[in-house]
Amino acid sequence: MDKFRMMFQFLQSNQESFMNGIWGIMALASAQMYSAFEFTCPCMPEYNYTYGIGLLIIPSVWFFLIGFVLSNKVSVLTEEWKRPTGERSKDPAILRYMFCSITQRSLIAPAVWVSVTLMDGKSFICAFSMTLDIDKFGNYSLLTGMSEMEKLRLLARIPCKDLFENQEVRVAASRYIKCISQACGWMFLLMMTLSAFLIRAIRPCFTQAAFLKTKYWSHYIDIERKLFDDTCKEHAKSFAKVCIHQYFENISGEMRSMHNRSSKDGSDDDDEDNKTSDEDRLLGIRAQDDMNKVLWNWHASKPALALRKEQMEGEDNGKWNGEDNGEANGFAKGHTHEVEKREWAVYYSKV
Repeated sequence: MDKFRMMFQFLQSNQESFMNGIWGIMALASAQMYSAFEFTCPCMPEYNYTYGIGLLIIPSVWFFLIGFVLSNKVSVLTEEWKRPTGERSKDPAILRYMFCSITQRSLIAPAVWVSVTLMDGKSFICAFSMTLDIDKFGNYSLLTGMSEMEKLRLLARIPCKDLFENQEVRVAASRYIKCISQACGWMFLLMMTLSAFLIRAIRPCFTQAAFLKTKYWSHYIDIERKLFDDTCKEHAKSFAKVCIHQYFENISGEMRSMHNRSSKDGSDDDDEDNKTSDEDRLLGIRAQDDMNKVLWNWHASKPALALRKEQMEGEDNGKWNGEDNGEANGFAKGHTHEVEKREWAVYYSKV
């Protein structure tokens, strides 16, 4: 159990690296899925283009949505976008930063899928075989005397080895389209790499203060949500414990007294400590309506991001106000408060 707890703490402390590993695994999974996938072109003029382009786009969109589903910041982004303004204003720059961060990671697996698909070329051959000009491959008599529909049906059979009779023309046409597909694949990889380079190179040219601000408050919103959930879990656990204890105390008082007489003093102290700790975790909220009100207020009107330091405020105000000055320093209308005395020790050394 301790090993699992240590592993969970490690993953929680290195969450960003862990999520980057998940995106890398998804990218490898997309490439492995394509290699294990059996490509079967319908070899029909009505469906070749739809099937070939669909194989290129639909899995990419699926991997992109899976990346959004696996990201834990999607719910944080949605809540921050849809929440009422209340006492805390919403910064569009933070929402844009969170959305861009999720999108960049979610694009890794689709980019790998598109690259592998274009490098393989099967979907490209299936989609664009009907646009070929057979006369370019040296066989002028293959399409003579055919209508346009018959020509399309013949060209649609190029991806299917068993349905096309002239294998030389089929191999030549397939290689021609595959070369174009691989060229598009290298162009796609070059564009993706160049875009990533430009994003990283141009970012320092803009104001770093604004970027650091949005990054900081993005992390703050994520951490605040986690801490609020943890606090709610602790409060719910303590609330349930106190309710159960009170239930048994009210229903079976005699059994409670018998249990107290038979138990040891050490166990009584432990029970009292546990009960006190549970009472402290309730934070003064001891009714269902009060808790519902707290949760509703947290959603409708989150507190402003300005922490109060009451003691320092009292001291600062006391410097400029008459009676407040006396109260802050322990003197109010001739009365003094007991102030804890501090002892100072001074050491002298002769060298």
